[in-house]
Amino acid sequence: MSPSMILLALALYFIMLLAVGYATGRKANEDGYFVGNKQSLWWMVALGMLSDSMSGVSFISVPGAVNVAHWSYMQVVFGYVAGYLVIAYVLLPLYYRENLTSIYTYLGARLGREHQRVGASFFVLSRLLGSAARLFLTVAILQTYLFGPMGVPFFLSVIVIIVLILAYTMKGGIKTLVVTDALQSVFLIGGVLVCVVALADGLEWISLWQKGVGGSPWQRIMDSEMSDVFVWDGNSKLNFWKQFMGGAAMCIAMTGLDQNMMQKNLSCKSLKDAQKNMISTAFVVLLVNVFFLSLGVMLHAYLAKYALEIPVLNGKPSTDGIFPMLALGGLSLCGTSWLVPFAFVLGLSAATFSSADSVLTTLTTSVYHDFLGLGEEKSGYDESRKMRVRRGLHLGFAVALFFCILLFYWLNESSLIDTVLMVATYTYGPLLALFAVGIYTRWTPKGWYVVMWCVISPLLTYFLKLSDAVGVWSQGRDIAKFNALERLWYHTWEKGSPWFGNYVIGYESLILNAGIVALGLGVIHFCQNYNRT
Repeated sequence: MSPSMILLALALYFIMLLAVGYATGRKANEDGYFVGNKQSLWWMVALGMLSDSMSGVSFISVPGAVNVAHWSYMQVVFGYVAGYLVIAYVLLPLYYRENLTSIYTYLGARLGREHQRVGASFFVLSRLLGSAARLFLTVAILQTYLFGPMGVPFFLSVIVIIVLILAYTMKGGIKTLVVTDALQSVFLIGGVLVCVVALADGLEWISLWQKGVGGSPWQRIMDSEMSDVFVWDGNSKLNFWKQFMGGAAMCIAMTGLDQNMMQKNLSCKSLKDAQKNMISTAFVVLLVNVFFLSLGVMLHAYLAKYALEIPVLNGKPSTDGIFPMLALGGLSLCGTSWLVPFAFVLGLSAATFSSADSVLTTLTTSVYHDFLGLGEEKSGYDESRKMRVRRGLHLGFAVALFFCILLFYWLNESSLIDTVLMVATYTYGPLLALFAVGIYTRWTPKGWYVVMWCVISPLLTYFLKLSDAVGVWSQGRDIAKFNALERLWYHTWEKGSPWFGNYVIGYESLILNAGIVALGLGVIHFCQNYNRT
């Protein structure tokens, strides 16, 4: 696909978003910006949550990684479904009962202002870095196939995309995002389906099936050696219980305790509507991930059939480049050379920009309410001054997002994306613990001890995971693949026994992190109460 065609697809896409942003943001006030005037339709919120939960990393990386992890990612998705049910019947009733705009206000009311600010700080840090990483991957692909051939420098490509996102989100906030995210989910699903059909056609699975030779495309996917789902080896990171429990914990923390994901849910007309939205989202996410993994099997079958090599992305061979390479250069559907590239570009844009555009609004919400306290009636600010603050914060986070993306580009480390996303899972551990302590205990730990422990715990969890380096070394892993800290740990413990034997910590690290935080908060509470007695 030529750069001009990709540019046309993006231009049409953003014209649509700008039109929606103008229509929904014309009369948006503070209530419209933050909670959509509590008038959002539940099915539209549910549809929009799909694209919000599926980033560009998911759109590209999940299919690309199927040759290594096979369909074991479905174990995580099953955990997501369980997590969505917990959100629907435990967290949403709490948020609606307290009539929250920022969900971290609950921590302030229940445990104290420092807890609210700690929770909001972890959200701001993890969402800013995570969104920058996701947007970086998409811009890197667009730079390779669009902006680079046109002679546009990387930093200018980033500026153009961020300015376009600002243009349709600055005024309307959540009121706009509910509609644009729903539209982007339609493009996401449509893009995946078009590419699946095109791959099945390119592999000749459809024509052979019609001739009675071999099974259906679905049967071929299920017969593939990559389609095995369950892993029961307790020492593997892909073990079912590790992935299921870790997936449930991640869903609860990264959706139910994440302002970015919850703000649109809180814009529904009622708790019942919000619960219907959450349950619907659970099953749609399950179905869409089946399509993603099916797409992954077909991508690798296509590479094998035509003896294609893994492409280079951002200067290095990467499975993340397989889907873009085929969609933008090698696939056609029904004799058309433009439909698949259009579908891919629009699907990738929907998956990426949905999470990037909403994060500017929700980061603004968190700082506005949790740090500045401007959502309170006694703030002393009139509506016009509040609007200037909102727009200033919105613009400020766009600038911060720009510099984070440039940081990834300057470091030129594609693996840094995975590292940053893993760091984000560590930052949600304290959030999970703070809400669990607030909901299920009567503890009231106070002071800067809470802040210090919430910072120490993710670091402690990370260093506990470093013992995996020794455990994996005993299974023959090449030390050259260790990072600097893993190598230090390896040389320190080379002659000793691994702390956890051959047990490898996987997604359950989030639960471990939250448990350490909760234990520390309990100790702080009892020490403070003991001193008072």
